Amino acid sequence: MTALPSRELAPAVALDPLALYASAIDSSDYVARVAPLIRQLVPDIGDLVDIGAGGGQLGAALRRPGRKWTAIEPSPTMQGRLAALAHPPAVIPAGWDEPAVACEPADTVLAATMPGYFGDAPRFHARCRQWARRRIIWVVPAQQGPKGLILAACLPREWHGEDETPGIERVLPQLGGDLPDRSDATDWTFSLVLSELGRFATFQADRLGWAPDDSRRPALLAHLTKQAEPVPGGFRLSCHRRSAVLVWTLS
Repeated sequence: MTALPSRELAPAVALDPLALYASAIDSSDYVARVAPLIRQLVPDIGDLVDIGAGGGQLGAALRRPGRKWTAIEPSPTMQGRLAALAHPPAVIPAGWDEPAVACEPADTVLAATMPGYFGDAPRFHARCRQWARRRIIWVVPAQQGPKGLILAACLPREWHGEDETPGIERVLPQLGGDLPDRSDATDWTFSLVLSELGRFATFQADRLGWAPDDSRRPALLAHLTKQAEPVPGGFRLSCHRRSAVLVWTLS
């Protein structure tokens, strides 16, 4: 299974961080590397609840014909992408932490790169248990490096200022004795294709909170330009990622 084909971003979409991230997953080898590892650990996914499904790339690769796929996704932008899939999931337009989420339990609950397990892993895990009959799967960032701003890894640390501790090292200690039954990890490349770099450089500078006249803004554009790979229709920016797949067996 390969990632969905990349899309050229319209200028307005390019400023939406969720649309940017989804576009990068389209043009990355994330699904091609992570989905086979999940299937190796969990050969029978069954009915699937996909928490924070995003653009649905991973869920679409894991779903089986004839089995239910339910996406819990609060973003209207991502809900639109999910609805446009050839075989869309049933979408619950809510966040996982909302008190009343009307979601029927499924064989498997999937949560990939969710903020919930960084901020309060035990609470998020308990929520996953409510919707899982047989197993829970988390996909957690495991690379050493920034994990917040899109392509922050392309920037010097003094610019992005993020904690570079691997996400997995922040998540597991929170769980105490409730650790996964199985786990593995794989490397992949996060790649974002842009029609031009100036708008993205402005986006990054704005997200970093730099003033419009900050002298680092032109330096940021120059820094990205040096790293960008010319591709048909624009430029590609890439960085290394590593994902850990954690599996809890409930029955």
